[in-house]
Amino acid sequence: MGPEKVPGAGMRNAHCTQDSGVKSLLTGDRFETMRSYHKKQDPPRSRASKEETPMPIVQADRLTRIGAALLKAAGASDEEARAVAVGCVNANLAGHDSHGVIAIPAYIDRIKVGHIVPGPKWTIVQESPTTTVIDGHWGFGFHVNAKAMALTIEKAKTANVAACTVFRQSHVGRLAAYPMMAMKEGMIGLATADSGRSPKAVAPFGGREARLGTNPISIAVPSDLEAPFYLDMATSAVAAGKIQLAAARGEEIPQGWIVDSDGRQTTDPRQFRKGGALLPLGGTEGYKGSGLAAMVEVLCGLLTGLGFGVEPTGRHNDGCFMAVFNVAAFRPLKDFKKEVAEFARYLKATPPSEGSPGVFYPGEVEYIREQQRRVSGIDVEDATWEKLRLLAGEYKLAAELDLA
Repeated sequence: MGPEKVPGAGMRNAHCTQDSGVKSLLTGDRFETMRSYHKKQDPPRSRASKEETPMPIVQADRLTRIGAALLKAAGASDEEARAVAVGCVNANLAGHDSHGVIAIPAYIDRIKVGHIVPGPKWTIVQESPTTTVIDGHWGFGFHVNAKAMALTIEKAKTANVAACTVFRQSHVGRLAAYPMMAMKEGMIGLATADSGRSPKAVAPFGGREARLGTNPISIAVPSDLEAPFYLDMATSAVAAGKIQLAAARGEEIPQGWIVDSDGRQTTDPRQFRKGGALLPLGGTEGYKGSGLAAMVEVLCGLLTGLGFGVEPTGRHNDGCFMAVFNVAAFRPLKDFKKEVAEFARYLKATPPSEGSPGVFYPGEVEYIREQQRRVSGIDVEDATWEKLRLLAGEYKLAAELDLA
């Protein structure tokens, strides 16, 4: 489904926004090889959880088929269902289970209450040869944001630098997926995201009440490396989904991730849903993460027109700011890619500190995890597997998906 022009929108530059170019960026493996989020280790399991039955281990292809079938049954188109399912499973593959298939039941719940609208035509509200403002009309963020990035890449091919804002879309999943689309085209991609006026999760530095989102930032850079060179990080101590994941798995979380409703640090992830809040990135220097989060809020909340604070309905509304820089406009792409690879190897050659396995460049750990999980399969927590099984029963797909 292509973009629909809004009456009165700015003139479209045909050289920058050819639909065929955008469509080509959304086919093949450009959007389907996503990897990322911050390189923190999974939280340690509690002693009790070690004695429980092991979680189901499922191959990526099967998880994708299950996710896509359930989303389609809930009303998504084939294209939308695959975009969301592939994005979630790629998060699992990279080791960031907080953005994996655990989210699919929540997305289906949002479809049921009308917070996600399958099949809307996204519209260009305003544009120039280098900029675009896009209204997603409450469509799937995975789908809308990918199309927005594809359009921005096409503009950057002509103008060398291009940017867009996107509003009124659902959760966009792992943010790295979108800058990596630009990376695959020999460009530097940048993306930031916030949740508009949806309920907040992060307390500003020095506070105990959530007034900021996790507000991630991602930058992907082309290189000659086997594993992609990119950053994808929340500006909070950890992604909110990791707290939910720990709660679902009955695990404790590290000190310094959240505070309870009284502002005290806790290792119990259940306190997060009882009035607690995530802490900003940086620990005792948390003003740095808090400051970064505030700037993301400006780019994705204020620049998009979503505003700040919390809207009473609680409808999830990801605002995004994305930019693309054509490397060839600054120096030969071949030379740049070669030097980025040399820089990564220079970092990796750093002598390790005591107890360290060595230095990994940004994006390398996720790549290693993906190769391992493609072979060994993906651990799915029992609570999530049960939700998927119940949804399959509800949509009469249990036999077809072998989830009876």
